[in-house]
Amino acid sequence: MRALEIAASGMTAQQTRVEVISNNLANMSTTGYSPRRAEFADLHYQQLVKPGTINATDGTVVPVGVQLGLGVRPTAVSVMIAQGALSATGNNLDVAIEGAGYLEVTLPDGGAGYTRDGSLKLSPDGLIVTSDGFTVQPEITVPSDAQSVSINAEGEVYAYFSNQAAPQLLGQFTLASFTNPKGLEATGSNLFLESPASGPALVSTPGQDGLGTLRQGYLEESSVDAVKEVTDLIEAQRGYELNSKVISAADQMLGATVQVR
Repeated sequence: MRALEIAASGMTAQQTRVEVISNNLANMSTTGYSPRRAEFADLHYQQLVKPGTINATDGTVVPVGVQLGLGVRPTAVSVMIAQGALSATGNNLDVAIEGAGYLEVTLPDGGAGYTRDGSLKLSPDGLIVTSDGFTVQPEITVPSDAQSVSINAEGEVYAYFSNQAAPQLLGQFTLASFTNPKGLEATGSNLFLESPASGPALVSTPGQDGLGTLRQGYLEESSVDAVKEVTDLIEAQRGYELNSKVISAADQMLGATVQVR
C-alpha cells in the first residue's frame, strides 16, 4: 500500500512547513529578520509503463504511460530577502541599512560574521560593537570624552567634543554584499556566515557598488508579514489533516483486505 508512505511523506512536509512558519512568527520583533519559506519537490516516480513504450499488442506508441509518484521531500528553506520597515529609536548608535548589504563583525574565533542588526553599543574600551559584543569592522573607537556621535549615510562616524567646534572623523563603516545572499549560513543571534553557496564577501562603501546607505537613529524591523504567515499556517494545517485522512483510509483498506475470507 504505497498510499501509507506517500501520505506519511506529505505529513512530514507539512510539519516542516509549520516549523518554518512558527520560526517566522517567533521572530516578528527581531531586528533585521527576513522570513523563511519551505520549498518542496515531488519524489521519484515508479515507471510501471514508460511514456513512448511500444504497445506489444499492435505496435503503437503508448502516449502517456503509467507513472506513480512516491511522495514529497523538502528541497530548501529559503530566505525571502526584503527590506523591513525602519523604526526610529533616537539612539545615536543605532543604524539601519536602507538597501542591500550587511555589517561585518569579528567573531570570537577571529572569523567574519555578517548582520543587518544595527543595534550597536560601546565596549568598555570605546569600541563600537554589536549587542553580543562582537566588534564591528572596520574597528572604530569612540573617545570617552566625546559628547555625541554622528553617522552619515556613507557610514562616516564623527565625534563631537565640548572644546571643539568641528567634529572629528573617527572612521567609516563598510558594508558587505554577496552574489547569492540566500546562500549565507544562518547561525542565530542575527548573524550569517559566508558559505560556498553565497560566494565571497564584496566589501565597499555604503551607497556604492549597489549597496544601501545607513540611517542613524533607526533600526530595521522584521519583514515578516503576520497575515500571510497565519494564512500559510492554516493551509499547512489543512494539508496535514488531509494526509492523515489518507493514512486512515489506507489503513481501513488494508483492514478490509486482511479480513477477506
